[in-house]
Amino acid sequence: MLRIRSYLKPYTFLFIASIILLFAQANFDLALPDYLSQIVNTGIQQSGVANTVPTAMRQQTMERLTLFMSAEDETAVRDAYTLIQPNSLESTQYVDTFPLLADEPIYILNDISQEELDAISTPIAKSLLVISALEQALADPAKAAQMNGGAFDLSRIPPGTDLFTLLNRLPSSQRAQITASVNERFATLGDSMINQMAVVQVKAEYEALGMDIGKLQTSYILRVGAIMLAVTLLSAICSITVGYLSAKIAAGVGRDLRSDVFRKVENFSSAEFDKFPTASLITRTTNDITQLQMVTMFMVRLVFYAPIMGVGGIIRAVGKGSSMWWTIAVAVIVLVGMIIIIVSIAMPKFRIMQKLIDRLNLVARENLSGMMVIRAFNMQPFEENRFDKANVDLADNTLFIARIMAVMMPMMMLILNVLSVVILWVGAHQVAQANMQVGDMMAFLQYAMQIVFSFLMMSMLFIMLPRASVSADRIADVLETELVITDPPTPKSLNGSFTGTVEFRNVSFRYPGADTDVLHNINFVARPGETTAFIGSTGSGKSTVVNLIPRFYDVTEGSILLDDIDIREVTQHDLRDKIGYVPQKGILFSGTIESNLRYAGELASEEEMQTAVHIAQAAEFVNSKPEGLSAEISQGGTNVSGGQRQRLSIARALVKQAPIYIFDDTFSALDFKTDAALRRALFESTHNSTILIVTQRVSTVKNAEQIIVLEQGRVVGKGTHQELMDTCETYQEIALSQLSMEELSS
Repeated sequence: MLRIRSYLKPYTFLFIASIILLFAQANFDLALPDYLSQIVNTGIQQSGVANTVPTAMRQQTMERLTLFMSAEDETAVRDAYTLIQPNSLESTQYVDTFPLLADEPIYILNDISQEELDAISTPIAKSLLVISALEQALADPAKAAQMNGGAFDLSRIPPGTDLFTLLNRLPSSQRAQITASVNERFATLGDSMINQMAVVQVKAEYEALGMDIGKLQTSYILRVGAIMLAVTLLSAICSITVGYLSAKIAAGVGRDLRSDVFRKVENFSSAEFDKFPTASLITRTTNDITQLQMVTMFMVRLVFYAPIMGVGGIIRAVGKGSSMWWTIAVAVIVLVGMIIIIVSIAMPKFRIMQKLIDRLNLVARENLSGMMVIRAFNMQPFEENRFDKANVDLADNTLFIARIMAVMMPMMMLILNVLSVVILWVGAHQVAQANMQVGDMMAFLQYAMQIVFSFLMMSMLFIMLPRASVSADRIADVLETELVITDPPTPKSLNGSFTGTVEFRNVSFRYPGADTDVLHNINFVARPGETTAFIGSTGSGKSTVVNLIPRFYDVTEGSILLDDIDIREVTQHDLRDKIGYVPQKGILFSGTIESNLRYAGELASEEEMQTAVHIAQAAEFVNSKPEGLSAEISQGGTNVSGGQRQRLSIARALVKQAPIYIFDDTFSALDFKTDAALRRALFESTHNSTILIVTQRVSTVKNAEQIIVLEQGRVVGKGTHQELMDTCETYQEIALSQLSMEELSS
């Protein structure tokens, strides 16, 4: 994957934006269990009373609270409240909320800062617990005996005595002893439980003030619920936006990779095509890039989100239930171990999957392109078996991976369900022992689910990465291939007074990886206005010679010159711009006859195209079609005959009006009459161009100004037809095998 990381650079801004949104989404998702905990703990269990600091209290409650506070805390608490008298101007805005204000003065909490609120929260909570404990002691003698405050024995107070009036008369040291005794009883409780117990007293105070507790509870639940809804909507917006950005990044990376791979392949010489089979290049351009595109999208969405959720969930879960951290730790260890085992088993199979896809594409492509030959030899059963072998191998490999992956989800769900049961079991005991609230247990359970799912998401990424890594390497192999044929740093120009003289000077050539040369010391000059023909037995090197001119391969030794300029000193574009090339196999592209002709000259006029069609002897069948030049051509030209396809290929080259024409055994699909007519028209229209013809027919080259006879890659004869008949034994054998002496002499 690192070999193609540069393709992510153009999308750095989108990538950073995605990370920011993922961080926000993760925090929104992690906040939801906490809000659920608040609804359960505060909204349901505490009737919506969220704070141990009452928003209002009776005057007698204030006097009782301050009995158990230090002077400093008492001052802070009294400063935080304002005493409102009944029927006063200030009471009108509070009397509806606190009906008791109509009869008694009450204290109203001032608008103070959160820091000041936190400062008085603990003193008030502790004082409320002391008051609650003393009230319970008066009602239960057994509890009164447990709260002996040193010299002051609560169990001896007569029933009906106003305890707080009595306590007010005690020295502060004795009141401190009572407070310490109460605090000792609650020392084992956590802050959360102490606050919850204190809130019960606040709720009782609100009821004494005449407040509507049901309305308070409903208001709190609706408020927190609205916040949860807003957080959920924000999380959804972040998720949708990240999904859009990740798809945009992935699609962009896929587009850029396909474009660069295609451009790279366009610059491949035949040597590179020997290294990368066509079926493999198709797989790399389609399937491999699709794999990378999919993984890129998942990486953007998960590679940051899952760790944030996992780490954040662990931190928040421990905060909600620190005594249950081990449940998550055990689940994560089991989960990671299972992922490691599954990935280690599946990874080797991922590595061979792309090669099996290559093989399947190769067999399918060969069958489709060679269907006529297969049918002619009745080899359908053999090809079916060959395809089935490739198909079954891929299917078996895919099924093995699928079975391994199929085990993962049930195992994940098993771990998840077992973890849920353990958390509920342990959490229920914690709640029963007053070490945890119900809402906190529910939040802990949700955080545990989020943690497990974050590891599940990461495991899916780890499973996809091995295959994507193989695909990335295969694509990088293409992109990083050093081209054998390249343009020079400072190219020369072929423009100006270019004539089209082609010279081979001591040219030798061997195919890449071969041990011996296939061409040996080739020397000749092909001049403008002349036809240079190459003839020889099969495998003598005729096509190889002409394929060196457009630099489909580069010479091993010697040089090829155009107007005394080495073709390696000019750009490939300029070189091929001077050449009209017609290959052995006529190749047409899907479209129309006109679009195929314009392939050689985009700005060619209709008159020029019609002229080329007439010269190529294709006018009869083109004009016989109702659409004429607009007639459709199917892929590969399969809706026209071999001879028609060849003639359209010749017409396409003629549209270019190039100074050099190469016909690589082009006339083999033509009958003798059409061949003769075409050569006549060709000579008349291209008398200023250099023409190079590869052929097996002596009749085709009989009138050529120069005939080069090749045998096993060597020039064994050079001259006109008559000269070669007198001096070259190889040419004589070829000629006599095709024509009679009378035909050769005419």
